[in-house]
Amino acid sequence: MSATQVWRAVLISLLLSPWAVAQSGSTPNSTTTCNLDDGRQVYVRYNAVSTKNERFSNGKPWAPGGTPMTLFTEAQLTLGSSMIPIGAYTVYPIPGKNWTLVVNKNVTPGAAYDEKQDIARAQMETAQVTQPSDTLEVAFAHVGARCTLRVYIGKFASFADFTAK
Repeated sequence: MSATQVWRAVLISLLLSPWAVAQSGSTPNSTTTCNLDDGRQVYVRYNAVSTKNERFSNGKPWAPGGTPMTLFTEAQLTLGSSMIPIGAYTVYPIPGKNWTLVVNKNVTPGAAYDEKQDIARAQMETAQVTQPSDTLEVAFAHVGARCTLRVYIGKFASFADFTAK
């Protein structure tokens, strides 16, 4: 095993520890991954909640199933004009006419959202889909150094670009 592989294994285990502690309950957990051209990865973990049981309020940060999405990055990223260092973060979509994506540095399990800990915030491109999704779906589309996060819930589809540095 190379030094890079050992470093990656240690980093991933450290990044996953807070998330594993935070995950309790019966909502299925899902992960989406973006593989960068240089081998580094960006992950988002989230609760794949049902649209029948999940409600969100326009203008309020949303934590699917009561637990925010978690972003793990092995690369320094930009979201909008903000820099996101390598590490673990919580992610909150804010629904509205135009959705917003917030990256927050507080990964303490069970902690309430604190806007003062936001490190990045960007408008999401938002559209309505013709065939609504029954569960929250989160996926990455990868082009070059860019990972586009796609969030589908009900009749909404929202997109935000993370760019690796």
